Amino acid sequence: MVTDQLPPLLENSPHGVNSDSYRPDVMGVHGAVVANHPLASQAGMRILQAGGNAVDAAVAISFALSIAEPQSSGIGGDGFIMIHDAKSGSIKIANSVGAAPLAATQELYSAGIPAKGPLSISVPGIVHGVLSTHEKFGQLKLAQCIEPAIELCEGGVPTSARIARLLKSEKPMLDYESTRTVYAPSGRPVRTGEVVRNLDLAQSMKLIAEEGVDAYYNGPIAKEIVRQVSELGGVLTEEDFNRHTTRWHDPISTTYRGNTVYEAPPNSSGHILLQELNMAELYDIPSWGPDSAETIHVMVEAKRRAFADREAYMADPEFIDVPTEGLICKDFAGSRARGIDLEAAAEAMSVREGDPWAFQDAPPDVSKRFRRQWKSVTERTTGTTHFCVIDRWGNAVSQLQSLQTNFGSALIGGKTGILLNNRMTYWHLDEGHIDALRPGQRGRHTMNPVMAFTPNGKLRVICGTPGGDTQVQTNFQMLVNALDFGYSASECVEAPRWTHYQSGMESTYPHTGFESLKLERRFSDATVEGLRKRGHDVEIIGAWEGTGSAGMIQIHPETGAYMAAADPRRDGHAIAW
Repeated sequence: MVTDQLPPLLENSPHGVNSDSYRPDVMGVHGAVVANHPLASQAGMRILQAGGNAVDAAVAISFALSIAEPQSSGIGGDGFIMIHDAKSGSIKIANSVGAAPLAATQELYSAGIPAKGPLSISVPGIVHGVLSTHEKFGQLKLAQCIEPAIELCEGGVPTSARIARLLKSEKPMLDYESTRTVYAPSGRPVRTGEVVRNLDLAQSMKLIAEEGVDAYYNGPIAKEIVRQVSELGGVLTEEDFNRHTTRWHDPISTTYRGNTVYEAPPNSSGHILLQELNMAELYDIPSWGPDSAETIHVMVEAKRRAFADREAYMADPEFIDVPTEGLICKDFAGSRARGIDLEAAAEAMSVREGDPWAFQDAPPDVSKRFRRQWKSVTERTTGTTHFCVIDRWGNAVSQLQSLQTNFGSALIGGKTGILLNNRMTYWHLDEGHIDALRPGQRGRHTMNPVMAFTPNGKLRVICGTPGGDTQVQTNFQMLVNALDFGYSASECVEAPRWTHYQSGMESTYPHTGFESLKLERRFSDATVEGLRKRGHDVEIIGAWEGTGSAGMIQIHPETGAYMAAADPRRDGHAIAW
């Protein structure tokens, strides 16, 4: 019988073969969507079923999340969009990150960067990126793609238990009348099951649907946001909006066990994932097994070194010469991995950056700021969401968009209904830091969309997660489990998760850090003991308390079927057709 050939399911895990899986992969052949709210996933699927492609569906999801998942993303934030065009085989990155306002000087923030409020807001970039992507790759009319989000704004979205808890804990959400009107209409934050409507946001979306990008960056939306922010003491201007544009990039990539993994280039932190994979490939992880102390130890030590390199070298490449070629070079990975002791964790603060300049042909561009190894100063000569989509033609999108921390600045921009980001909190105020605040410059970002292709060039995995600086290590775990151990999509997102913290890793001001390795309690005692024996400061957390809200779509290498899964740790939802 055919069923006799199937591997046994894991005990107490109804769908797990290789690892925990409490929900099955959601499968289809015409399309698949994974987003961090069921209504956003439904918006994307509605567009696919109406004849739209993956980019059209991504537009629908992006706008729908503004009302469905306000703590994490929305059209007042920024992001990165990775697009795979199946017909040409190309991959492009839409860098949808806004700059610091032109008046955002070091002197302005001499007392520190506020976590919330008008001075925490950078130029929102995501709308420009989403609309530019649709202009290049979309099939349906823009208005049709935005329509599901408008309906959600007008008809309302019930508040999930998770969002209700977050709203209750975010006291600044009560500080501004424009925000209270939406999220505390009765004088207290909305509670579980209460319906949130945002009619002003619906009107803003209608304007964007009718007039396109100019409505946001050169028209009434920008004017109203600037009016509100200025009245409250912020420094955003109409010029900041007018000068914003989307940057289009080719992806960066490496190979792992013959598979090609694509990432977004700086100012995204995607290079970290490629560095981690390059180092991990040097070890016989398949023989050690998933979730073993040996595997996790090597992965943590690789992550530790890649983050040290980011801290030293990565910032906005339009202003900073970033040695990206050297950072993702296999030989550079070899030089970094030589410092890994298989029996002992590195001491906190002992791992310094490597020298990627020695592994690329071009020397530093002296017209830009840059950094060399072991310098303490820069040399000079002059809350997030992820979703993924694939359509019937094989076009795919992996997108991250973010307000930064939960509910961003906590400020809705006047009568626009748009909750604005607090991305200014990613800047450093140390003049010698590679990512020191500069007016009109873009800060470095943690968001990193991912796709992986088989050795014969077929799309194999689309994945990503929110989680700030923990994103790349969650993606690292998912890819190792998929590519080394054959985990299904649901097994990848549901597997026991670890998260390592180190000094210099925290992007949010004031950038303080600590040394800790957090493990969900589903890891075995032998794994925990093995990591502690190696000197890791292990902290056991709840079985499902790991960071992130991962999503993954896998493509069956023989049949082409789509297999999708969303992280049960959050409100995510997968749909296939």
